[in-house]
Amino acid sequence: MTRSIALLGSTGSIGRQTLEVARELGLTVAALTANSSVDLIEQQAREFCPRLAVLYDEDAARELRARLSDTKIQVLSGMEGLLAAATAEDADTVVTAVMGMIGLKPTLAAIEKKKRIALANKETLVCAGELVVDAAEKYGAEIVPVDSEHSAIFQCLQGCRDRGEIKRLILTCSGGPFYGLSLQELAIKTKADALKHPNWSMGAKITIDSASMFNKALEIIEAHWLFDMPPEKIQVVVHPQSIVHSAVEFADGAVLAQLGVPDMRVPIAYAMTYPRRIPTGSKPLDLFSIGTLTFEPGDPVRFPALRLAGECLNAGGAACTILNGANEMAVAAFLRDEIPFGAISRIVEGTLEACGAMPADTLEDIFHADLEARRVAKEIAEKLK
Repeated sequence: MTRSIALLGSTGSIGRQTLEVARELGLTVAALTANSSVDLIEQQAREFCPRLAVLYDEDAARELRARLSDTKIQVLSGMEGLLAAATAEDADTVVTAVMGMIGLKPTLAAIEKKKRIALANKETLVCAGELVVDAAEKYGAEIVPVDSEHSAIFQCLQGCRDRGEIKRLILTCSGGPFYGLSLQELAIKTKADALKHPNWSMGAKITIDSASMFNKALEIIEAHWLFDMPPEKIQVVVHPQSIVHSAVEFADGAVLAQLGVPDMRVPIAYAMTYPRRIPTGSKPLDLFSIGTLTFEPGDPVRFPALRLAGECLNAGGAACTILNGANEMAVAAFLRDEIPFGAISRIVEGTLEACGAMPADTLEDIFHADLEARRVAKEIAEKLK
């Protein structure tokens, strides 16, 4: 069980909820990191008294250093600071809750130090799954997923000794705010429409990804690397009530599912306490009040992201990195009101076609593919304005 954490991305939604869990469980916080949120990380640092606080932005770090001058907290900046936090000797678990490719190097550094990785950063496995999994095996590091869907599958697989027993992994999703809409209706949806998620409170980027189902595409890729399953054995199921967080179907016909109220503190706490379970302040599921639960297959026609995930995994190389980078650029353009919602998947597919096959044998290969994908996606988005 975790005793002390280094939290990469403490000011985001997952980061803030991780600190709620740390407070509830009485965990020590060895390090906190964020991008530039001086006010919030100062508040967190004064409460949790980490040995190290990091702001990636140098100017913001300089201000934080001045504000915390009355404490013994060391303040660092940039990638140097993130790497120092990820390898902090007094942390046994590193929670990677930063967004984007910036989390990749710190995660690999933590793996080399044999830390438990409580993984909430999608890009780590989406863009460098093979490198990360190989490193974890080499150094004996443990990766415990924090995403509710992967945590659910991880829990359902406890006691499963042979992956040959698994028939399929079932990734559930709410369907987002556009569940049931036609292609024509989807094409004209606005930013305000897309940001209204029916069940979860999340940041803007992941909320848009939920609406387009690119979040589920990324989760298919993550599940492939986390659980060593081919894409044809990973199925997305739309479950609007968000009670069943995911499930595993076994060769004998049994299906194990993990149920609970939509509360990210539950999978966060499990990543901290695994293999134990400890009472938290989360609301328990009331089976008598949940009503009817419904399920239907994910639709790759209305949501091309579901198809693209499998195609990218089968293509290999840097295809998943290209998909991720292109989607980030497309979502950013949509959030700036520069493109319609329906253009997001077109930009991603166009970028994949334009970039073609690219290698992903090294970190340098992956970062190069990411930059190229973003350049191409930006050009395509400009033409669609």
